[in-house]
Amino acid sequence: MGKALIYFALGTILSFVLRRLTGSPLDFWMEVYVASAFGIGWGLAYFVDHPEWPLAKKMGISVLGIVFLVAIGLIFFNFETAMPSVIKFSTVFVAYYMIASFRESKSLRF
Repeated sequence: MGKALIYFALGTILSFVLRRLTGSPLDFWMEVYVASAFGIGWGLAYFVDHPEWPLAKKMGISVLGIVFLVAIGLIFFNFETAMPSVIKFSTVFVAYYMIASFRESKSLRF
């Protein structure tokens, strides 16, 4: 759990800094929200990366992450802000497992 939180924090900070450097600055809290979608995706992907866990449990936890992002996005922002964050979360989640699939253990845990 500790490493998953580190992945979340590093992913959020990295995404936030890259968005600030490469894009036009938007509302600060909106950028934090969108950057946290990247961090949550990376952190949750690492958290559920247990070879012994069934796929249903892994997907259930990822759906909870998506529901959390949508709920926060709809409460504080609008639909147009919430949906791209879900796409970012899903892309990061799938990329984590695609990278892991190249390893013999099918996991990125060490």
